[in-house]
Amino acid sequence: MTAFLNGLLRLRRGAWENLATVLIALGVVMLMQPFFLWAFSWSFVVTLVGTVMFIITSHFPE
Repeated sequence: MTAFLNGLLRLRRGAWENLATVLIALGVVMLMQPFFLWAFSWSFVVTLVGTVMFIITSHFPE
């Protein structure tokens, strides 16, 4: 866990890409669930933020 937090603080690619991937997956799950309208409403925004974050962090150093 400390290696992950250290990667986030040092702006390293691996940790930020993992976080972006989790956001994309969370957005897709929010899109497909039938129970909460607020989750469906925010699913596009969460997926978009994760995608843009992944594109930006792919240029970070390893």
